[in-house]
Amino acid sequence: MSAFDLLLDYERRSLAHQPGRPELVEAPGHWRGVGFRIGKHRLVGAFGDVVEIISLPAITAVPGSQPWMLGLANVRGSLYGVVDLKQFLEGERSAVNEGQRCLLVRQPGGNVILLTDELYGQRSFNDSLLIDRPESLEGRYAAVIARAYRVADVTWGVLDIPLLSRTPEFRQAAA
Repeated sequence: MSAFDLLLDYERRSLAHQPGRPELVEAPGHWRGVGFRIGKHRLVGAFGDVVEIISLPAITAVPGSQPWMLGLANVRGSLYGVVDLKQFLEGERSAVNEGQRCLLVRQPGGNVILLTDELYGQRSFNDSLLIDRPESLEGRYAAVIARAYRVADVTWGVLDIPLLSRTPEFRQAAA
């Protein structure tokens, strides 16, 4: 096949391509977010709250801060606080590895970087999968997870990032 024939084939396939159902992206009853794991819990943050997914940046410790406040990181010339979300929610430190991903999230008073245990990427949910907040969520989880979705045998708690930033402990560390 010549280069010209190959380009014609690309054009033919491109014109014949039927993209996914865009009406579901913003359709009533559908919700999308970024899925991740903290400890044994699968969580999802709203797209509107997640600014960016980044690799774990170099961190400078802040003396006297909470144990879950890992420090400050410079991301493209802007300083952000870095929070070990597992340690904040469960009191147990996350295992840090080279390929770890973080969520740069929007919150009142300034953006912050949340360290996750594992990142799953985009997740879409239908309101028919919506459940009440699972009773198994205790402690700080109960304060920041208001609803959840159940898909097959997996429960995805919706992390309310603005609510997270309003918890007294989180606000105290930011001050």
